[in-house]
Amino acid sequence: MQQDLIHKFARAANGLNDRIGRAVSWLTLAMVVVTVLVVVLRYGFDIGWIWMQESVTWMYSLVFMLGASYTFAHDGHVRVDIFYREAGSRRQALVDLAGIVFLLLPICVFILITSWDFVVDSWRVREASREAGGLPGVFLLKSIMPVMAVLLILQGFAIAVAKLDVLSSKTTSSSDDQS
Repeated sequence: MQQDLIHKFARAANGLNDRIGRAVSWLTLAMVVVTVLVVVLRYGFDIGWIWMQESVTWMYSLVFMLGASYTFAHDGHVRVDIFYREAGSRRQALVDLAGIVFLLLPICVFILITSWDFVVDSWRVREASREAGGLPGVFLLKSIMPVMAVLLILQGFAIAVAKLDVLSSKTTSSSDDQS
């Protein structure tokens, strides 16, 4: 019963991060379109809007921060896998679990702790762009930092559950045990 609940929570975390990742992936297309528009307007018509230029930075920030957990879920992060790629599934699961416990979780907790005052101060003053004609609501963009950390923690939990299943599996091959 409890294990079913844990697996259900892990599936929910996977689903949430998958939906968010797919949604923000469309921002990459929007970034290209807006960037082309900025260039055409500026160099073709001598027209420029700061808010439009800033919107590209905002979109990039959202893709990076909200897409991190999606990328993690789909094993898309860069890794030095000199030993990892040759290891069996059990050793890979151990390495992944160690990475989650000793690297991912401490970094995410650090981001949560250090970004909290930063975000609260931004909300307190309803921070906006420093540029005249820039985007209002910078406090909203800064709020994505702790959201990113929470999404990564959730995804780390989901991956840890899957890796623990690999380690508890009785059907590993003898080559996996030797690796």
